[in-house]
Amino acid sequence: MTDALRIPDELGWLRAMAGGPEWLAGLPERLATCAARWSLRVGPPFGYGMTSLVVPADLPDGTRAVLKLQFPDQESAHEATALRHWRGEGAVRLLAHDPDRRALLVERCDPGTPLHALPLDDALDVMVGLLPRLWVPVAPVDAGVPSGQPFTTLVDAVAGWTVRLPAAWERTGRPYDRRFVDLALDLLAGLAGSQGAQVLVNQDLHAANVLRAEREPWLVIDPKPLLGEREFSLVPMVRGTELGHSATAVRRRLDRLSAELGLDRERVRGWTIGHTMAWSIGGDKVFHDHIEVVRWLLGER
Repeated sequence: MTDALRIPDELGWLRAMAGGPEWLAGLPERLATCAARWSLRVGPPFGYGMTSLVVPADLPDGTRAVLKLQFPDQESAHEATALRHWRGEGAVRLLAHDPDRRALLVERCDPGTPLHALPLDDALDVMVGLLPRLWVPVAPVDAGVPSGQPFTTLVDAVAGWTVRLPAAWERTGRPYDRRFVDLALDLLAGLAGSQGAQVLVNQDLHAANVLRAEREPWLVIDPKPLLGEREFSLVPMVRGTELGHSATAVRRRLDRLSAELGLDRERVRGWTIGHTMAWSIGGDKVFHDHIEVVRWLLGER
């Protein structure tokens, strides 16, 4: 299968990223190596991975799993560590990990129906029950990680976003009003320095990354973990297009999740504006839907 590996179209945008062409070219060999190492029978890639090659895999004992080969970006560097911290509580179990090849073998979700198949309020009910289980504290030094603290802090992430966003805005020809950049920088600086209790949060927990499963009704996949306050963890659900891309849907998600989880609505709103702007440009691609979300959160049309 690996000799005829077809790279999913969803990964094509990585050709414009530094190191992307080389990573894509090396996927067949990396897949074959991991399949041999863990004695896997692998199938054709799933089509939903945006920064990873994701394939179904069967272990010799019949266990159904997923093999994930990550593009080496910083945001997903500690995915395996986050899965270990959650211990299968609300998230898929980590079965094996090859850090040198950025390869993860994880539990497969069957039937794998994404959360966005549910009506909006039913999906929000799921998240109200699921999110508190993921807010686990992380000790300042993790005994299992020789380098100490395994996770990037939200403070450190903000420092990077505030440098990269203005540069990306200039590089892509100033694709939207500068006021959005300035607002994001102000919000991020103020929020980062005034956070509440620090827990493990996932900056990519949208409704396509929560799947129907057998071991639990719903399990989280593909975390991009940070150490930060709880309010930040609502950002991808509020912003994400999967549960409806409209002012009404965005505000509904903000209001319900903030209220029912007992979180500060204005901090959630501020984090959503700041992070949405920080992720509004990837490589040379501008995500105009992100700007629409920011406009709606500002009360604009």
